[in-house]
This record gives sequence, C-alpha cells and structure tokens, in this order.
Amino acid sequence: MKIKSVSKKSVILMEFDWVLFIATICLSVFGIVMIYSATRTLQSNTNVIVQSGAMVIGCAAMLVTCFFDYEQLKNLVKPIYIFAVAILLLVLVFGVSGDWGARSWIRFGAIGIQPSEIAKICFIVTFSCHLSKVHDDINKPLTILGLLLHIGVLVGLILLQPDMGSVLVFLFMFICLMFVAKLSYKYILPIGVAGVASLPFIYKYVLSEYQQKRIQVFLNPNLDPRGRGYNVIQSKIAVGSGQLWGKGYLQGTQNQMGYLPTKYTDFIFSVISEEFGFIGALLVTAVLFFIIYKCFKTAQKADNAFGRYICVGVGAMMLFHAFENIGMCIGLMPVTGIPLPFVSYGGTSLVVNMIAIGLVLSVSYHNKPRSVFDVY
Repeated sequence: MKIKSVSKKSVILMEFDWVLFIATICLSVFGIVMIYSATRTLQSNTNVIVQSGAMVIGCAAMLVTCFFDYEQLKNLVKPIYIFAVAILLLVLVFGVSGDWGARSWIRFGAIGIQPSEIAKICFIVTFSCHLSKVHDDINKPLTILGLLLHIGVLVGLILLQPDMGSVLVFLFMFICLMFVAKLSYKYILPIGVAGVASLPFIYKYVLSEYQQKRIQVFLNPNLDPRGRGYNVIQSKIAVGSGQLWGKGYLQGTQNQMGYLPTKYTDFIFSVISEEFGFIGALLVTAVLFFIIYKCFKTAQKADNAFGRYICVGVGAMMLFHAFENIGMCIGLMPVTGIPLPFVSYGGTSLVVNMIAIGLVLSVSYHNKPRSVFDVY
C-alpha cells in the first residue's frame, strides 16, 4: 500500500463543482452582453456597469457561500427568518413602486434593492432546516400547520406589496419541497382541488385591478393592443422575427428601434430570440436548464435532508423563474415581472441567484468526505 499525500489546494480542485460554477459564470456574462444590446439605444452604459458590479459581488458571495459549511446555517435559522420578515416589513413602509404598481423596492439613491428576492433565499434556508427537522412527521396535522405558518407569514407580507409573481415563486418552492418530503396524497389531492376551486374567488377578491387586467390581456392581448397587450404583442413579434439564426447581435429591429418594452429586464429573452434566433434561444435555455438539472442532481446525491431540501428549493426557484419568464415572452404565460435567472438586468436578483448556486456548491463540496490521501 502506497500513501500519497494530497495538498489542500488539490482537494479543493477535486471536490469543487467546476461545471456548475463555469455554467453560472458564462450565463451571467452572456446576460451582461445582452443587456448592452438592449440598452444601446439609451446611450448609457449605466445598466451594464451596475450588472457587472453585481456579478463581481455575486461571484464573491457565491464562493464564500460555497466554502462555508452549509450545515452551520442551522445555527442561524432564527436570525435569517427574522431578517426576511424585517426587510419585507421595511419595504411596506419605505418601499417605492416599480413599473407594474407593486411597492416592492427600497431605493438608496440610484441603487434599488428588492427585498422579496432576498427573502427567497432566506426562505430556502429556513424552510429546508424546518423541513429537515420534521420530515419524519410530515403527515401530522400540527407539523403541516407549522410549515404553512412558516411560509404564510412571508407570503402574506409579499401580498401586501402586492407582488403576485414573487408569491407564485414561493408557492412553487413550497409545493416542490413538500412533495420531496413525501407529503401524503390524502393532503395533496384535497388541497389541489381546493386551490383550483378557489381561483375565481382569488381573481375577484384577492387580485388587484391591474393584475386582473394582466390575466385578461394574457388570454387576449388584442383587448388592449396599445396598452397592456402591447408588451406581449411586440415580444412575440421579436421572437418570431428572429427565425432560425437571428438577425445578428445588435441588429434586432424590435430591440434597437425601441418597439420592445422593458427589454433588458422582463423581455430579455425576446432580445436573445430576435438577435440569435431559435438556435441561440435554445442554447441559452439549455444552459439554464442544465444549471437547474445540476441543482436537482446535487440534491439526489446529498447525504442529509437539510442539504437535499436546499438544492431542491434552489432548483425549484430557478425552474419557476425560467418557465414563467420564457413563457411570458412567447405569450404562453401572463406577464408577472419575473426575471430570467442570470440574464435579466437586476443586481439584487443576480446576487441572490449566485448565492443560491453557492449553497448548491456548498452541499456538493461539504456533503461528502474529501480525500486527504490516495490508496493504491
């Protein structure tokens, strides 16, 4: 038997998930490239500079999160949850409205922070810890009640903004995590039926007027072609005009001539489709769904419930973001203002997504014994 020592540096190189890290960086860089194209007519590089700065901060946060043992977060769950509640309360007092009327931003001069984005990562950590402690009793009514209260406080505060898009993200993460925790079908089926049956009530009494109009326009954009239906109509024109190979970088007419609204945030996928065509859009989608796949694959390999739930939560968050954003750009989903992960402009969203990937990298890195010597 020959024992060969391995340096700490070599251990990091072997255990670090370079594929997931590189895919995240490449998609983020491509996002900055597309933001430049989408803001070229503004004759200002402010958005590109802000997004680049957010990427640098996000990369640093991702690496710090990766090499920090995620299991230590169990000791910080209460402060993290209190922090999430505090920032959501703060936005109700000092928040400013965005493009769609939701009071969901806190601004410090030119810098804007969206607390609901930060609350998503806080929820993933705290709910994963909560679920890991009670997953053996997941089908007990009191356990379910406690889990519902956990998410209910956060969702209730976000509804007060109101930010229905973020609420849907939280609900989707909750459903995925409860499903992975093996919630019994005796709860899933009645809740599902009740949820569907309550949709008319929610539409009439919960949704605000502008949210109702969004749904109406989603079903028929021509109801308001120069108003709320304009975005979807122009987006579909941009996507279709790109055809197979696209018009070329910086050559998209819907983009460069200013017909496509909110093109560097909500409708960045339309810009990609117009300038790089179906092939370019397909490649971007493939990279994004590869990242999501890696999240779920890491969850599958995790050797403890806490790590598994964290990865599922991150994967579910990004899956809903991707599905909703791409869907609304091609007219298959209502417009909700959900950004495309790593690509849409938004410093808070980019940093939060990179921290989320850092958590997945941490599970991958810390969840298995690292080799300190090789045996031959």
